[in-house]
Amino acid sequence: MAKRISGLLVAMAPRAILTAVLAAACASLGPAAARPLVPAERRYIPYGGVLPDCGDPAVFERIQGRFHDREAEFWNTGLEILGFGKVKEIGYKTNGEDYIPRRYCTAQVYLNDEKSHQVSYSINEDLGIIGFGFGVEWCVGGLDRNDAYAPNCKMARP
Repeated sequence: MAKRISGLLVAMAPRAILTAVLAAACASLGPAAARPLVPAERRYIPYGGVLPDCGDPAVFERIQGRFHDREAEFWNTGLEILGFGKVKEIGYKTNGEDYIPRRYCTAQVYLNDEKSHQVSYSINEDLGIIGFGFGVEWCVGGLDRNDAYAPNCKMARP
C-alpha cells in the first residue's frame, strides 16, 4: 500500500511542478496583458475625440431641457434653470486614452426659486440619441432625489 501511494506521488510530481510554473508565469504577466491599450481614435470604428466645450450653448440647452422635463413632469416641483455661471472643465479623457472620450465639467445653475446649485456634467462622444452626436450626463447638487449619482453628485465627476 505504501509503495502504491509513493508511486502515485512520484507520478503526480511533474504535473504539480508544471502547474506551479504556469501559475507563476501567468501571475507575472499581470492585468495589463489582458488586452492591448489602443487609443479610442485608432480603433476599427474610431472616435474623433472632438467634443463641445463645457460652456457650449447646445450643452446647456440639453441640461436645461431635461431638467425641465424631470422637475415638471416627474417630480412636479416647477423648478426651472434660468442660467449658468462659473463654468469650469475638471477633466478630459480621465478614464484613459482607450475609452469613449468624455469631457467633465462643473457650473453653477441659477433656478427660478432664487437659489443656485452646482451642476456636474459630462459631455460624451457618440452617446446622443441612438449613438449620434454627443450625449450629456448631468446631476444638480441637492436635487438628485433618487440618488442616481450619490453621494452629492460625486459619481457624475471623474
